[in-house]
Amino acid sequence: MTLREMIEQYILWRRAHGAKFTTGANLLRHFLGYADGDATCEAVTTTEVLGILSGKGPLSRHRENKYYVLAGFWRYAISRGYATRSPLPDSEPKSPPRTRPYIYSRDELRRLFDPTNVAISRPGAVQLDAVTFRTLLLLLYGAGLRFSEATGLTLADVDLAEDVLTIRATKFYKSRLVPIGPQLATALANYMPLRRRGGLAEDETSFLVANRDGTRLASSTVQASFDALRRIARVHGTAGGRQTPRLHDLRHSFAVHSLTAWYRQGADVQQLLPALSTYLGHSDLEGTKVYLSMTPELLQQASLRFAHYAGGGRDK
Repeated sequence: MTLREMIEQYILWRRAHGAKFTTGANLLRHFLGYADGDATCEAVTTTEVLGILSGKGPLSRHRENKYYVLAGFWRYAISRGYATRSPLPDSEPKSPPRTRPYIYSRDELRRLFDPTNVAISRPGAVQLDAVTFRTLLLLLYGAGLRFSEATGLTLADVDLAEDVLTIRATKFYKSRLVPIGPQLATALANYMPLRRRGGLAEDETSFLVANRDGTRLASSTVQASFDALRRIARVHGTAGGRQTPRLHDLRHSFAVHSLTAWYRQGADVQQLLPALSTYLGHSDLEGTKVYLSMTPELLQQASLRFAHYAGGGRDK
């Protein structure tokens, strides 16, 4: 079997086991520009692998991701007898540390969600109205959703009688139910008649938050408005942290604020972490750890809990 055929077989195998594998598939097909796709897997050299790993820019975490995808492919090829060895280099340079996410303060969130600030943040957004933009921001933070999850919600996915959102077949081809709190539930209930007055379709397949013509919100349009909103709300990065706070950092902030609240309430955080992982739509706890970046407030609450435990207090 040729390298090209083996790559296509591996892509099908990964997808048959529940992975979207879009980025990985693109990378493996791109690798054919460095290696002979008509040769066998066994014929691939370390030099050819280093060609795609090295890239043209400085060392980045993207190299680590490429190495991970290629290593998975060769494990598959070796296990099925199409190769006897992996051409990947024995040692890899250490990836640069991940940039810490920006955790919005409560005051910053209030300014970002302020209707007046939102209303003046879209000078060129013809299709994106202020109410829809604000509702999207509330979804990203209030339910900890990914951008694609929030913009993919349809009216059929919103159950305001039970205060539950249905997130369908997203990153890991899994659907999940996301309970929402009373504040977000109220915001969504208030939004429904407003979207109706704006002329948006009311059938179950219609997007909950949408452009004025009913089409799905584009990330470029929302990002431009969010950049303007950050400036208006005076939300800037901090020294030593992420220089430009992102939309996705609303999801990070939801996770960290949830953890902080649990510590304050004296809850069993270790027991609740798997629940948070499921809520966020992660396949395991490793994915959730990325979102649990430490903030001074979180460290303080964790220290208080430890001091209470070390002093002989009973953990709740």
